[in-house]
Amino acid sequence: MINKPHPVLTTFLYGLLTLGAIVALLPFVWVLFGAFKSQAEILAAPGAWLPQSFTNVSNFVTLFAERMFGRYMVNSLIVSAATVLTNVLFATMAGYAMAKLEFPGHKLVFGCVLAAMMVPYIALFVPQFFIIVQMGLVNTLVAVVLPIAVMPIGVFIMRQFADSVPDELLEAARLDGAGEITIFFRIFLPLVGPAIATVAIITFLNSWNYFLWPLIVAQNQDTYTLPVGLAVASQGARSTDYGLLLAGAIVVLLPVLILFLFLQKYFVQGIAGTGIK
Repeated sequence: MINKPHPVLTTFLYGLLTLGAIVALLPFVWVLFGAFKSQAEILAAPGAWLPQSFTNVSNFVTLFAERMFGRYMVNSLIVSAATVLTNVLFATMAGYAMAKLEFPGHKLVFGCVLAAMMVPYIALFVPQFFIIVQMGLVNTLVAVVLPIAVMPIGVFIMRQFADSVPDELLEAARLDGAGEITIFFRIFLPLVGPAIATVAIITFLNSWNYFLWPLIVAQNQDTYTLPVGLAVASQGARSTDYGLLLAGAIVVLLPVLILFLFLQKYFVQGIAGTGIK
């Protein structure tokens, strides 16, 4: 028999959680309000929380009309879409092969995936940059995409989730004469939808917020992604334009929020299915 918690304790816990949520949201609210302020309002002492007018969208207009933010957004969308497609495709195929096919060294291959997850990505920058230079891809979006076209975390998630697919189902399809390609596309893929959504969300977040590597290889303004463009666009002649910086942060944040709100159910199912804690 499970004892119900005391109403006072329940009220206290809910109050504590509500307070924590408010504290966590305060920085976001400050950024949101700051996006509608002028530089003078932001630097005024003591500063006000609310902007003088919520119809002051000059910071957003400046970003798109004068600082090429539209181009940066298109570049980020291209990079994110390409990395999501490649990671979902290759991670799903690798996860299926490692979990459901018997071949020599498949445990060693999975061990290499785990080892790759432990390597700090910044440690790979120098060799990756020399390879990109040798390939003549500097200042192209391909150079931004290639290092994250297949991420070990995606392969790990798909491998763990594939274990939950019943072997009997795949064996029955093989006995009926189905080939591995047919089994993969018509039986396996429909069963791992939550894991695919999880890989897609994680890949999108990584590529959308990718900053250091694009800063190194995308040296031309036409190939800037949003985070790099935001850092450059907010720099004034003598100081940082905080209004542009905060408005740009909202523009960068919105697609991530929208994507997560639509796919959060599948994301939770996918994480639960892989056993990640």
